[in-house]
Amino acid sequence: MVVRFPARAQDITPGLLTELISAQHPGAVVEDVAVTDEWTYGLGQVSAAARLGLTVRYGGDPGGLPERLIVKIDRRNNSPYPLYANEVEIYSRLRPGRLVNVPAFLGGAYDPESGSLGLLLEDLRARSVTFPNVLLPVTLDELRAVIDQVARLHAAFWCSPRLTSDLSWMQSHVIGDIHSLYTDPDQRPAVIAHQLETTQFKREMVQRLHTSGPELARMTAVLQRNQSTLPQTVVHGDAHIGNTFLIPDGGAGLVDWQLCVRGFGMHDVTYLLLTSLPVEDRRAHERELIAYYADRLREFGVTEPPALESLWTEYRRAAVWCLYIGWLTVPVVNYGWEITIGNHLRITTAMEDLETLTELRRLAAG
Repeated sequence: MVVRFPARAQDITPGLLTELISAQHPGAVVEDVAVTDEWTYGLGQVSAAARLGLTVRYGGDPGGLPERLIVKIDRRNNSPYPLYANEVEIYSRLRPGRLVNVPAFLGGAYDPESGSLGLLLEDLRARSVTFPNVLLPVTLDELRAVIDQVARLHAAFWCSPRLTSDLSWMQSHVIGDIHSLYTDPDQRPAVIAHQLETTQFKREMVQRLHTSGPELARMTAVLQRNQSTLPQTVVHGDAHIGNTFLIPDGGAGLVDWQLCVRGFGMHDVTYLLLTSLPVEDRRAHERELIAYYADRLREFGVTEPPALESLWTEYRRAAVWCLYIGWLTVPVVNYGWEITIGNHLRITTAMEDLETLTELRRLAAG
C-alpha cells in the first residue's frame, strides 16, 4: 500500500489508521486515537525510525485486535530507504507471525517517493514482555528460547522450493536493494568510513584486529558469497539480542525485520550468540548452543542439518558481518554509548577468539 504516512503525531487520524488496518483486517474501523508515548531518533532509544505509542478505540467488534499499538515512522529520510520498504513487505507478505512470535501486524505503508514509513504493530508492553540488550544478563535458558524461534523460522524454509517460486520476491545477501545499500561505496561503506574516522573507540577496535574498514568490507563480501552457496532459508537478518523479546511464560520472540532476506542460518545464530552473552559465558557455551540449534532444526523438520564442524566454521566466519555491517555502521546516537561499545567489544573479542579474519583470508585465497 502506497500511503504517505505523516511524520507528525498530530496528523495521525482514525481515518488513516482505518485505511491501513482494514487492508490487513477487513472491516476494522478505528473511531478514536490518542498518542501516549514518543521515542525520537537522536535520544539513544531507537536505531533509525522514530516510534509512537498509540491507544485506539475501535468501532463494533474489533475481532481481538490490540488497542495499544506502536507505530514506526520516519522523520529523517526524504528519499527511498530499502530497509523500511523491506520490513513492510516482510510483515505484509511473508507474515512471520504465522511461524514465530512477533508483534501482531496491523498494517503498513511505505512511499518510495518520499521515503515515508508507517508500520502499525502491537505494543508488546501490554503482554509484560521484557526487552534484553547487551547491558542486561540473559540466562542460557532465555537464550535457548530465542534460538528456538530462530530455528523454527529457518526450518520452515530450509532449502524450500518456495524460495525460488512464491518467495522469489525476497532479497538475499548478494542480490537486491539492501545488498546495494551495504556495498555501494557511496552508501553505507561511506558511512562506515566516516564512523571509523570520527569515532575513536571504533577505529581502535578495528586497529586491534590488525585490519581496516576496506578489508572488513572485502571479507564481508567473501563471507556473503560463500553463504550464498550453502543451504538457503529465510533469515531474520538482524538477530542481535536487542531485537528480541522475552515472554513471561518462558518463550521469546523477534522484532525489527528490516534486514530479513534469503540466506544461511548461521548468519542469525552467530549474531545472536555474539551479542547475548558476556565474553566468558560465550566462550564456555558457544559450541553447545550451536549444537542446540542443530538439534532444534531437526526437531522442526530439517532432516539433514549441516554437520556441527561445518556450523562451527561458518560461525567463525560470520562474525565479520556482525562487526562491519552490524555495528560499525551504527552511530552512537542510535543506542547510546554503553550499548554501542558493549556490542563492539563482544564482537571484536569473538573475532579474535575465533580467528575470524584468518579464516576468511584463507577462504578468499581459495
